[in-house]
Amino acid sequence: MPPLPAMLLPELQAYCERLQLLGEGGLAERHLDASHQVKSWIHGRLLQGLPAELIVVCTGNSRRSILGSTLGNVAAAFGGHGAVRFYSGGTAPSAFNLRTIRTLREIGTQIEEQVELSPTGTSGEANPCYSVRWGATATSRAIEFSKRYDDATNPQQDYCAIMVCTDADENCPVVLGASVRVSMPFDDPQEFDGEPTEPAAYAERRDQIGRVMLRLLDH
Repeated sequence: MPPLPAMLLPELQAYCERLQLLGEGGLAERHLDASHQVKSWIHGRLLQGLPAELIVVCTGNSRRSILGSTLGNVAAAFGGHGAVRFYSGGTAPSAFNLRTIRTLREIGTQIEEQVELSPTGTSGEANPCYSVRWGATATSRAIEFSKRYDDATNPQQDYCAIMVCTDADENCPVVLGASVRVSMPFDDPQEFDGEPTEPAAYAERRDQIGRVMLRLLDH
């Protein structure tokens, strides 16, 4: 399938181009190895003429998993992979964290709170739904909220589960319905919450995840 970068919002197009120029330099070997596993699985699905659906999983489904699913969809649009779709989920849902929203908006992602509320997570905090848009087409949008990975809004079988936090990776050795499970943990930016370095820490994690997503979806 030829690249269709015009699907992306202009700021996100420019963001992907900046990250692409960095290549693989500075990326951890474990992330590159995991990205090759995911890339191989995606390639196999597409060769069979099947869609490639992936769920990015962390514990609370508030930070790394939503960064991963959003940036995965951005990378798929950037590469013109219309049959590739990313979703997010957790093992102990909480809420879509406002810091995650802020760092995604900084690169041009359009995020708007919706009227409906989803069920509260294990923390008991409000769990609003958000429209997350990365492109101009009707399919370049997702409704995000904190949820279990097996929520009815996510694929139920034949998907790739990407475990992006150590806790979920260690405590969820079997992901029901997944045809492949890949360990790809990233450090949690939550440890910087409330610190002067908080915005920079979230931007660093966002860009790190974004670069990995671009690598697993390049041609």
